[in-house]
Order: sequence, then structure tokens, then C-alpha cells
Amino acid sequence: MEIAKTPRVNTKTLVIIALFIALSYGGSYIKIFGSIAFDSFPGFLAALLLGPIHGAIIGFLGHLFTALTSGFPLSIPLHMVIAASMAITMLVFGYSYKALINKVSQTSTIIITGIVGIFMNGPVSLALSIATLAFLAGIEAALGLLALLPILTIASAINVMISITMYKALGNFWSKII
Repeated sequence: MEIAKTPRVNTKTLVIIALFIALSYGGSYIKIFGSIAFDSFPGFLAALLLGPIHGAIIGFLGHLFTALTSGFPLSIPLHMVIAASMAITMLVFGYSYKALINKVSQTSTIIITGIVGIFMNGPVSLALSIATLAFLAGIEAALGLLALLPILTIASAINVMISITMYKALGNFWSKII
């Protein structure tokens, strides 16, 4: 039985990850509504540039930063679920991109991956939050979160569009950095 090789992370990659985490922290202060902020675009961008796992770590921490700077308005357990759903979102987003990049045109890949990111970060994440809150506080309290769907979907779209725009703008320059 062969032991799976773990990819090594060098110092340069660690510094870049730290910069993305810092961007996520900064984005957590740019609030759209409550604990909805510009914390996820670095996670989306990292999922494209560094890979889904790094994007997931950054997405997870990004939501925790936003929740922290907002005072955990939905409770610590619910914000932990949201942070986990952000990590899952970045994984699905990044792996969608990897799965599509050599199968369809780059434009189609970006559009499909963007839609996947918006759907995962908006309705899917909200559904997980509603299910968790229903378990913690009852269905009546949980259904109140549905009011967040439009703003969460719009915020998700903006975060995804910023990350895709930055990804396209970096182009060949990124390969010289990493």
C-alpha cells in the first residue's frame, strides 16, 4: 500500500496564504448587512489561485472574522456552521473550476464556477443555517433567516465577481509570483 503524499507548503506559499487571510480580515470590516461582508472574496480568489483547500481555510477564517467583528449576532454555534459552510463553498468552487478548466472554454468555466460559488454561498449556506437554527431555537426563529436570502445572494455574487475579476486581472503575473 502506497502512502499518499501530502503536498508541501513552502514559506512563499505560507506568506501568500497569510496575505489572503489578512485580506479576508480587512474585508470583514466592509459590511453589507449584519454579518454579511466582503470577507469571502479572498477565499474564492485563493480557491482559484492556490487551490480549493487553501481557499476553504481562508473562507472559514473569513467568516469567523466577520462574525467576530459583528459580535456573533446569530450565536457562536450558528456562526461556526456558517464558517464550515464557507469552507465547503470554497472547496466546491475550487474543485468545480479544476474539473471544468480543461473540458470547456475558459469563459464557460468561469461562468459555471461563478454560478456554483454564488449558489453554494447563498441559498445552500442559508439552508444549512436555517436547519441549524431550527434545531437550536425552533423552526419559527429559523424561518426568519429567509429574509436574508436576497441580500446574501447579492453579496455572494459581488464577492464571486470581485474574485473572478482579480483572477483574470492577475493572469500570467500570478505564475511569476508562485
